[in-house]
Amino acid sequence: MIDDDIILKAENISKQYRLGLVGTGTLGHDLNRFWHKVRGKEDPYLKIGAVNDRSATASSDYVWALRDINFEVKRGEILGIIGKNGAGKSTLLKILSRVTSPTTGSIKTRGRIASLLEVGTGMHPELTGRENIFLNGAILGMTKSEIASKIDEIVEFSGCQMYIDTPVKRYSSGMRVRLGFAVAAFLEPDILVVDEVLAVGDAEFQKKAIGKMQDISSSGGRTVLFVSHNMAAVESLCSRAILLENGQFVDEGETIGIVERYLKTETSSNSEFSYESIEEAIGNESVKILTAGVVNIELDSGASSTMFDVTSPLDIEFEVVNLTDSEKLSIGFNLKTVRGEIVFGTGIKHNCPFNIPTKVRAHLPANFLNDESYLVHLYVHTEEMRALYSNPSLLTFQVKDVKRDMGYLGKIHGVIRPQIKWT
Repeated sequence: MIDDDIILKAENISKQYRLGLVGTGTLGHDLNRFWHKVRGKEDPYLKIGAVNDRSATASSDYVWALRDINFEVKRGEILGIIGKNGAGKSTLLKILSRVTSPTTGSIKTRGRIASLLEVGTGMHPELTGRENIFLNGAILGMTKSEIASKIDEIVEFSGCQMYIDTPVKRYSSGMRVRLGFAVAAFLEPDILVVDEVLAVGDAEFQKKAIGKMQDISSSGGRTVLFVSHNMAAVESLCSRAILLENGQFVDEGETIGIVERYLKTETSSNSEFSYESIEEAIGNESVKILTAGVVNIELDSGASSTMFDVTSPLDIEFEVVNLTDSEKLSIGFNLKTVRGEIVFGTGIKHNCPFNIPTKVRAHLPANFLNDESYLVHLYVHTEEMRALYSNPSLLTFQVKDVKRDMGYLGKIHGVIRPQIKWT
């Protein structure tokens, strides 16, 4: 049994797949598995399997898409599930939605689960939008009268009034997501499972969908499991998050801390580099970057670092080599948060001599950047703005608010925090 406050509990969930062809693959595997089963022994193929790292070369015929996942979700909670592609997020939601079964472990739930796992999930393409609403409601165990009482709200929220009696196969991907989300949200499930479908919708729909999920959680007391690569949406919507990596549980806790940990692992850890020769430097046939770094100019050492206090002025430096022979270069960068928000962009036109290293430096004053992790997107253009080189994460560094000596109480919000003169 699970506590009354817990609506979903996952215990030791693992999912194993066989790589290559669908099925067991060989008669030998089938006989071996059957022989172990009739003797009451564990399946021998559950004892092997590679880690689910999509970028690695397979070392086994079997892979663990998930391995020993444990967590609980309380009634009325919005739980974010984050991780890079291939981490096992969608597999986990399919198991929770009963689309597939776990290889080992168990799921304990209370109430109805409605899932929106991908575009068109649960929609019959030959049926109209209206017929699909009744079909999905029936699958959720609702009566025809219950569905009919909600259908006007569903159609209005989806924004598909004109096409509601048109077969779904003629809908765009955005229209399918709109209708599917409206059905899942308005038919009052106890647990709503949403997997990276809001990215298909437009900005207006995303805002409405996030607002609806917040509403059904706070006022309806229903639980939402939300998977997205949009960290801003996860932070604004979810009170708690769990982080998966290569099919394994990494961490759980307050959303802001878990998102920050995820973003740090996703961005490059490069804070400084230096090459002795032009041939070894990064770049291309037009431009080479010999050195790059972030420096606190108040320190005597002048060494590049990855961590700075908000009260420290910073210099972002690049040593560039012009290999074009005749082009004048325009060198600039966008400073971004690790969430992808652009803080500002800047650049300088400079006639770098051919084949001679030239150092350029951008100065950022003290008390300008807020407590945040940042990355530098470098770009080099010709004077006529023809792109020569771009590196979206050339440098990463972090600014920390250690002293908090600006006379404010609590955290200062925003990506910049300039000292403003008040009168």
